[in-house]
Amino acid sequence: MAVVTDIVVALVALLHVYFLVLEMFLWDKPTGLRTFGHTAEHAAASKVLAANQGLYNGFLAAGLVWGLTLGSAGTSVKVFFLACVIVAGVYGAATAAKKILYVQALPAVIALALVLLAR
Repeated sequence: MAVVTDIVVALVALLHVYFLVLEMFLWDKPTGLRTFGHTAEHAAASKVLAANQGLYNGFLAAGLVWGLTLGSAGTSVKVFFLACVIVAGVYGAATAAKKILYVQALPAVIALALVLLAR
């Protein structure tokens, strides 16, 4: 169970690394425009804000990786960062796009449930 749990937590971390790349480096590129449904003009105007958001996603990924490196002693770290991901996903779904609930929050909810069950 612990291995499966760590794999799911790692997948959530990888998702946030992907979000970092999209928001920091691909925001105004064709991939970013397609992913977020923005025009080139909107992407250019919001590029700095997106990069800042990407940086925060990187911190979430780093926290999850940190929790994974601590082994069983990292449970509280994983719980904290997964809770942060869930809050960010719920807020994003409420304020930006409902799909964020499924892309960001749902994987974190699954990972958090596994972490808590594996205790």
